[in-house]
Amino acid sequence: MRGGSEMRVPMIAGNWKMNTTVEEAVTLAGQIRQGISGTHGVEVMVCPPFVSLAAVRTALEGTSIKEGAQNSYFEEKGAYTGEVSPIMLKGLCEYVIIGHSERRQYFGETGEVVNRKLAAVMKAGLKPILCIGEKLEDNEAGRTAEVISEQLRAALDKLDFSGELVVAYEPVWAIGTGRAAHGRPVNDTARLIRSVLAELRGRETADQVRVLYGGSVTADNVAEFVEQSEIDGALVGGASLKVDQFASIVRQTEDIFFPNNPPTKDLVPW
Repeated sequence: MRGGSEMRVPMIAGNWKMNTTVEEAVTLAGQIRQGISGTHGVEVMVCPPFVSLAAVRTALEGTSIKEGAQNSYFEEKGAYTGEVSPIMLKGLCEYVIIGHSERRQYFGETGEVVNRKLAAVMKAGLKPILCIGEKLEDNEAGRTAEVISEQLRAALDKLDFSGELVVAYEPVWAIGTGRAAHGRPVNDTARLIRSVLAELRGRETADQVRVLYGGSVTADNVAEFVEQSEIDGALVGGASLKVDQFASIVRQTEDIFFPNNPPTKDLVPW
């Protein structure tokens, strides 16, 4: 059973990346609000650009849809022009994406930087979504397990994390490349992730941590991943900007996790 004696609540998170003006973000949030109306049991989150966090929060008021930031710096304040700190995000969002493959690739974020960001986010009382994933050359060389383990250990080094941590496995080679990942091997990697978490913080905590899949997720392929026993949802990129696609992903996830009796109200993660 997912999460041991208590099922982990599925999560679908939409990462809007560097898209949408404030006005467009508000419109999209309103459309998603309508598109997933009536769904329960799936924790739904959207991650708009920093400039739209406050406006989107207002647009989603009164719903169970959560909001997340796409990044955060590791210092609380100081002479760091252009950066946004965790304490600035408090009150605007509940989650923060840390270590996304694009941050690692384009902005040179190392395991040490990711570790410091995670520490700062958790200190501020925000919930991190830690992204990890291997490159094509690592995958083809059979080094997936080695790379994933190294990234996890570096990111979580000396951190007292809890079951509120979310880990998103995003194989870099499957993002916008035309190469497709498949459910069973992704599930094996999710099981590996949970085993490393168990070594670091114990089996009980590892069983509470939700593991998402992120890698060109669409309404056409999401079921292949969320039906796997170790995968608790998805971190959705481009498809989260398309209301019909995103709503379908949420509804398919609900159907897979609750095939007979969907909950009558939204659940808490644990």
